Parts: sequence; structure tokens; C-alpha cells
Amino acid sequence: MKLSELQSVDDASVIGTYARLPLQVVRGAGSWVWDEDDNQYLDLLCGISVTNLGHCHPQVVDAIRDQARTLIHASNLFYTEPGIRLAEKLSASSLGGKVIFGNSGAEAVEAAIKCARRAKPGGEIVTLENAFHGRTYGALSATHQESKQAPFAPMIPGFKPAAATVGSLEQTVGPDTAALIIEPIQGEGGVYPIPNEVLLAAREICDRHGAALIFDEVQAGMGRTGSLWAYQQTGVVPDAITTSKALGGGLPIGALITGERLAGALQRGDHGSTFAAGPVVAQAALAALSVTDDEYLLGRVNMVGERLREAIALLPGVTEVRGRGLMIGFDIEAGDAPGMVNAAIAGQRVLMNATGPNTVRLLPPLTIDDDEVAEAITRVASALADHVAHS
Repeated sequence: MKLSELQSVDDASVIGTYARLPLQVVRGAGSWVWDEDDNQYLDLLCGISVTNLGHCHPQVVDAIRDQARTLIHASNLFYTEPGIRLAEKLSASSLGGKVIFGNSGAEAVEAAIKCARRAKPGGEIVTLENAFHGRTYGALSATHQESKQAPFAPMIPGFKPAAATVGSLEQTVGPDTAALIIEPIQGEGGVYPIPNEVLLAAREICDRHGAALIFDEVQAGMGRTGSLWAYQQTGVVPDAITTSKALGGGLPIGALITGERLAGALQRGDHGSTFAAGPVVAQAALAALSVTDDEYLLGRVNMVGERLREAIALLPGVTEVRGRGLMIGFDIEAGDAPGMVNAAIAGQRVLMNATGPNTVRLLPPLTIDDDEVAEAITRVASALADHVAHS
């Protein structure tokens, strides 16, 4: 089906909650995708940090194929080995506690909220301004952005915003706080790393008031920032982390990983999900985790990320570059980042996205090779030059 025909069917059949970019993706391999006319595009977005290992990574594909031949679903009323082994590996690779699964990042955040409230009944949840935690009601209530909350008001009570400063955390977190939830790097908010001194203060303030410190690593985790988990670069150990996006190697899964403090907070019947960590997606996640948790790969993420940030900072019209590893945001002087991203698809055949009127976000595959990095710099530079010329 051609793009124009598909757009007509989409308009008639799909509730229009997405402003889709003008491209039909029909297949992918590594750092590249193709449209229905077999045009090739360099993917610097990874399905919003989902295909971190590139499209159709062979180990992930093999894991999916082999498990699909054996058992696709049984439900969490029964034991199935893949999901339980995945929980074991996630805990061992991070906080050493326990895991509860869902199907998305928003569900992982919902589990985190419930876990914190179970541990400290009636407690408030504090989150940072400019954060994004998801679109389900609990996660949306934790996302203090007027444009996202206003159409669905009133929000769930008991959520308080704080600025990403030590002073604001001191004023907002107190004896009635059940948890402080922080994205160590605010992704949808424009790729803003939270300063380490704020994270260190958050740990001390939470300990002082008996509140849980939870890191939302839905986008920043699974190797994206150059370590398996983003918290590992901060010097701060949270009480729990949420993960999703890249965890399933392209399939939908979310997880709340706790440390010992929150490992026993939720009891039987407190939470559940029909599809969570089913055999196929759990095997895909085990494969993705195995490939990602590699010292050489993570070292390259840091090296390549630094190369990209340095190159983009030198481009005319770029006013600021932010990020860690291969989680990169840059601001453009000419404005209309959505327009630039849209034009870059047709003009330079490169996939990026905008997180605001002036901010472009890059989330390249962690497996991107040196030639593809050079091609990425060339295509981003040309897209920016085209945009400046037409502004």
C-alpha cells in the first residue's frame, strides 16, 4: 500500500492521537529503514530509543523465533522460565532486589507509584518540572506539563512538582513524601541531564524523610547513556528504577526493578498484568540484555556519543548540545525544529524527532558503526543547512 493510500485509511480508521511523520517504514536492518519504494533512510531515532541494538538484531530475532515455536503465552497464573530468568538477570545487573513486569514504560511507572504508596500509605509523590513519565492516569499525574494534563483534569491527587534544584527539593520533599521520582536525563523534556549534585542531594533528602528515591530510566536505561543503567554514572543508588523501551529489543515490555528496601512492598493481589513478561517478549529481552551488557559496546557508546556531540556543536545554527552517551539533544537558532525534522526525512533521508519548538533529539543505535556516524553528521549538517536557508 502506498503512503498516500495508507494515510487515507489511517485518517478513516485510527483515532488521531499521533502527528505522524510523512514516511511509511516497511523494513529495517541495523541502522537503516526502507520505505515502500525501497528508499533507504538512516535511523537516528530508534523508535524513540526502542531498537537500541538496531533493527532486527539477529540474536533478538533468533530468540523470538525459537520461543514462538514453543510457547507464546500462558499468563502469570503459571510459572514460565523466560520471565523469571529475566527478573533474575535484571536484579543482578542493577539493584539486587526484585522485579515486577508490565508492557510499557507507563506501566512500570504505575507500578513504582503503587509500590511507593504501599510502603508509605497516603504519602505524596514528588516529581520534577519538565519531566515526562507516561500517559496513563498515574503517570500523567506525575508529569507536570500543563499541555498534557489540562485536557484530562482533574489529575489524581497527591502529586507535587519540584524544580531540579537542591533548594526546591529541600522545600518539597518532607515527612509526608512517599517517593521522589526523577528521570536522570529528561528525555521528552529536551534531553536535560539532572546535575549530579541534585541527584546526590535527592538521595540524602529522601533518606532523611523516609521517602523512596526512584529513577525513571525508561528512555535512559539499557545502555543508552554509556552504562547499562543511567544511575551507574551518577554516584547515586536509587531504591528502584523503571525500564522499558529498549528492554524488549523491539517488543513491548516494562519493568520496575527494586532494591532491597522496596522488594517486599507489593503483596499478592496488589498488582498484575495479563501479558507481562510473556515467554516470547521475555526471551527477546534476555537476548537484548545479553548483547547490551557488554563492556566494549558500552565503551563505544560513550566514544561515539562524544564524537557526535562535538561535531553537532560546531554546526552553524546550533546553540546548545546536551546529553550523555547516545542520548543527544540540540537546540537550533532558527526555531521550528518539527519543521526541520519533517523536511529532513524527504531531503536527507534521516530520521530524528523534535521535543520542542527549538530542540532536535537524536537516539542512534548503540551499534552504529564509524561510517554510519560520519554519514549521520553529514546528513544532520545538510538538514540543518537546508532549514536555515529556508527560514
